[in-house]
Amino acid sequence: MAKVDVFNTEGAVVGQIELSDSIFGIEPNENVVHQVVMNQLANRRQGTHSTKTRHEVSGGGKKPYRQKGTGRARQGSIRSAQWIKGGIIFGPKPRDYSYTLPKKVRRLALKSALSSKLASQKLVVVDALDFDEIKTKTMIRVLGNLKATGSALVVMETKNPNVEKSARNIPGIKTALVNTINVFDILKFDTFIVTKAAVEKVQEVYV
Repeated sequence: MAKVDVFNTEGAVVGQIELSDSIFGIEPNENVVHQVVMNQLANRRQGTHSTKTRHEVSGGGKKPYRQKGTGRARQGSIRSAQWIKGGIIFGPKPRDYSYTLPKKVRRLALKSALSSKLASQKLVVVDALDFDEIKTKTMIRVLGNLKATGSALVVMETKNPNVEKSARNIPGIKTALVNTINVFDILKFDTFIVTKAAVEKVQEVYV
């Protein structure tokens, strides 16, 4: 098992924690990670796009001119696709893009994402996050102490309104709970900051 330092909010090392090799030490499977990311993005799509066919646009009920004798191509409606303001052929219609992947695939992708964060030294374990008041300045100071440059995903075991509201106005910072973490967010943010209790919960659930 790999051992990593545990920091406090001042950025000082206060201990160590062992991370399970089966979760944080596997060889990342890039193919599975790609599948899960594409699945998440597809499931987020609203699918409300819609275009009108020639039967749905207004007008065009009358034949524009007689069939023969004009020298022009025959036309049955001014709402055919080749006309200005005509209908759309094979245009998008409302649909559901969501689909499911096997549970084992989703778990392997999550473990691969966590392992890649540890391998790239972008995983930071903090002993606890608990603010007495809602203060963005406090959160910025903590992130600075933890050397979290760029974007960061802060993961906690339980809901903490003071921490969540202190972080929500900081660009590139997102808070999440153990039961809401996903592959897309882990890969999207540069640094993965997680509390010690949250790490223990992850190892308990995903072992």
